[in-house]
Amino acid sequence: MSAGAPLLHPAAAHVAAWTADLDQLKRRSPHTLSAYRQSLLAFLEFLAGHRGGIVDDAALATVGPRDVRAWLAARRGAQASAASLARDLAALRGFFVWTAKRHGIGADALVGVSAPRLPRRVPRAVAPDDAIRLADATGEDASAPWVAARDTALLLLLYGCGLRIAEALALTAAVLPLGNLLAVTGKRGKTRMVPVLPRVRDAVDDYVRRCPWPMERAAPLFRGVRGGALDPAVVRRAVARARRAMGLPESATPHALRHSFATHLLAGGADLRAIQELLGH
Repeated sequence: MSAGAPLLHPAAAHVAAWTADLDQLKRRSPHTLSAYRQSLLAFLEFLAGHRGGIVDDAALATVGPRDVRAWLAARRGAQASAASLARDLAALRGFFVWTAKRHGIGADALVGVSAPRLPRRVPRAVAPDDAIRLADATGEDASAPWVAARDTALLLLLYGCGLRIAEALALTAAVLPLGNLLAVTGKRGKTRMVPVLPRVRDAVDDYVRRCPWPMERAAPLFRGVRGGALDPAVVRRAVARARRAMGLPESATPHALRHSFATHLLAGGADLRAIQELLGH
């Protein structure tokens, strides 16, 4: 069967609609969208063979945990890594949450199905691509598009500017609009200037446009769902969910993004003392 064969399944229209929503409403990265699309179309192909027929709404409505576990077992038999299985399961979970809300289909498809246990890894800096994907994926379970944009902007700020989470959450709307440099007040009240990459600036601008709360100069830049200052624990929980879905190690925390910033600068030939100054050491 050709690579395009899954598109023959009527249910593939739901896959296309869901990934379009992720793109337009939650601004997921092209990498994440491609990975999720591949996982879901592969699941449709497996289900067609498993059930012996095309996959339409009626077939999706009867998908249960046994079908999902059978697919994961088949993937495991094909030597898929634990990280790949975790990504597959994250795609399925997000997809069936969406189909249940939109079409009343598949609400119980993953009841009792847990992600595979991931091997323990030696803590290390988050790779550049993984740092971007983690920032994108953290908003995956966000309650609203503006919350997804907020979480992505915050994590890109930590990674792209080397900020501590407390430093980022202490920023007020007075820093807007962001320019090429950002004044950050760190420990002991010391202020430093850090460069702002265009991608970081664009993410913050997108969040500000979507945020329902007024950006008054003295107000926190990053807001909670009730309009107050964002609690760092909320961010850490969102990152934890995203890294488990992506199969990243437990060491991939918001604070790790700051150290990844330093590691990647050093690998690129930056001066150690200059990096220390950017980090506020």
